[in-house]
Amino acid sequence: MSENTLLTRLQQILPKIAANADKAEAMRQVPEQNIRLLKGIGMHRAFQPKKYGGLEISLPEFADCVAALAGACGGTAWAFSLLCTHSHQLAMFSQQLQDEVWANNPDATASSSIAPFSQIEEAEGGVYLSGEMGWSSGCDHAEWAIVGMRRKNAEGELVYSFGVLPRSDYEIRDNWFAMGMKGSGSKTLVIRNAFIPNHRIEAAKDMMEGRSSGFGLYPDSDIFTTPYRPYFASGFAAISLGIAERMLQAFKDKTANRVRAYTGASVGTATPALMRLAESTHQVAAARALLEKTWQDHAEHGRRRAYPDRLTLAYWRTNQAYAVKMCIEAVDRLFSAAGATSWMEGNELQRLFRDSHMTGAHAYTDYDVCAQILGRELMGLEPDPSMV
Repeated sequence: MSENTLLTRLQQILPKIAANADKAEAMRQVPEQNIRLLKGIGMHRAFQPKKYGGLEISLPEFADCVAALAGACGGTAWAFSLLCTHSHQLAMFSQQLQDEVWANNPDATASSSIAPFSQIEEAEGGVYLSGEMGWSSGCDHAEWAIVGMRRKNAEGELVYSFGVLPRSDYEIRDNWFAMGMKGSGSKTLVIRNAFIPNHRIEAAKDMMEGRSSGFGLYPDSDIFTTPYRPYFASGFAAISLGIAERMLQAFKDKTANRVRAYTGASVGTATPALMRLAESTHQVAAARALLEKTWQDHAEHGRRRAYPDRLTLAYWRTNQAYAVKMCIEAVDRLFSAAGATSWMEGNELQRLFRDSHMTGAHAYTDYDVCAQILGRELMGLEPDPSMV
């Protein structure tokens, strides 16, 4: 399957996914039909190694798919994009772990809860892990989970790491009651003293610097000689962009025939509405241009088998956060002028407004943090360890 075919096939199923957007919100998770549709076109294989039937598509092509999906249903895009990007992360683990995940089930996916809130006890050959791990988007549809932990190294220092568990080793607590991204099903994984062997554990730093167990397993690949984090986080900005692009069209559709209740004046031809639409259109276009340049830079580094330096990584991270900031501003500008009926439950515009703000609430897209990260790099200062 070519990359363009994936986007084309996705566009063919988007009307059905959009029709399920209200259902996703009511269920507080991605409807099973959406998962079947997306797996039916092979989107879950985007970043899976070709060895297991994966596509290994480029980041720009994947991001275009995620943005298009977000325009149909933000919650579905949030959950499913993470199920996809986690495959890129799994490909940096040991061959043994990858065989466990995909050898007998090449359609398997993993959700995650990567904040290191777990408690571990060292044991021979691995660790015992317990914890209530929140924000695991799409967990109802995953066969595995990637969870964060802090594990001591040989020098006794705590090292941020990831462990991978099968679905049988945790329970899902249905506690996802949120204002935005309701359909993402970002529930809590409850883990009680689960054993994770060493071959299912990797240090995050190793996965960012080409030292993980899986590094070098796929020397012909353009996407696996790159740090894991930019791929893991790529969906957040793409989703924000897709929501903003859909907001432009939804605002035009609503405003075209809108008249003011008390005067009968046409809103669609009024100067304020036209100016708001124009500025938001420019802002969303600028966000897309910045993101596309950033994603192309990711892809070019992969093609050259070149690891990014610290400043490049800082730009990749913060460019995406700034684009999210622009997309949210563009959405807010239109929603504030869309009228009172736009606030009614079931109206698409209020869902786009809520989901847009959620794209800026993730730790990776917090621009207050990102501005500090980039500012320190630009001034030649050492990274602040409190800035994740």
